[in-house]
Amino acid sequence: MPREIGPSLNERQFFQKALQENLRIDGRAFDQFRALELDFGDEYGVADVRLGKTRLITKISAEVTAPFPDRPFDGIFTISTELSPMTLPSFEVARPSETELLLSRLLEKTLRRSQALDTESLCLIAGSQVWSVRADVHVLSHDGNLVDAACVGVVAALRHFRKPDTAIEGEKVTVFTLAEREPVPLSLLHDPLCVTFSFYGDAGETTLLDATMLEEQLRVGSMTISMNRHGELCQIAKLGGAPVDAVALLHCTNVALVKVKEISAFIAQRLKEDAAKRDKGGLMAELSAENAR
Repeated sequence: MPREIGPSLNERQFFQKALQENLRIDGRAFDQFRALELDFGDEYGVADVRLGKTRLITKISAEVTAPFPDRPFDGIFTISTELSPMTLPSFEVARPSETELLLSRLLEKTLRRSQALDTESLCLIAGSQVWSVRADVHVLSHDGNLVDAACVGVVAALRHFRKPDTAIEGEKVTVFTLAEREPVPLSLLHDPLCVTFSFYGDAGETTLLDATMLEEQLRVGSMTISMNRHGELCQIAKLGGAPVDAVALLHCTNVALVKVKEISAFIAQRLKEDAAKRDKGGLMAELSAENAR
């Protein structure tokens, strides 16, 4: 298995010296995210997220299938991640790396286990036919903080997605095409987002937000907090590394709430702008204004 190339001794010393002087290599504040960009595709449910040089595309798809035997009244929601060698040479096809496994588990706990998507609303005929919704996350470029970027992508794509409308007559389900009926949005109960903190120093006394690839390789520990904009915690993942005391944990939680509110507002604004573009009248008015200029 190819090994990931680590930072050189000069890079380590330069980074540690910068932290001692309260500086980050890219000039950001310790609690500042990189520039977040979000675009939607022509199809419903396709979100393109760029967080600095980290980029990924999330696509939502849905099909009618049979429910799980132990959950006859619930639809199915699954999340799939893909990290190919195109992203990093250390990633291999059909051999999930530790990074991919961690990404999948954190997204699973944040979005599926927190019941962000109302699976009961996906039921068509109890015990027979339900909607199966799948989120595919394709990582195109990895420069750190995949978890936060992927969570933004999945939440935005779920909000953007529209499933075909259906009609039920007895035991027969009719699925209409987009040309026949207007598609229906998914029922989301809340929008949980991830905020990852990286710790540095002998005891993890320095904390950075939105770590780059180099910063991730040099950290002594990390913690991911998942919550929605109402301050409801979904999960806290502290996977080894330097310990975090209670006061620092509370501080990180308060910072995470502020960032989650900002990102939620940003997603809502981008969805509003996309809806305006898809509106024929709004689009024609925009084109007319551009032509006038």
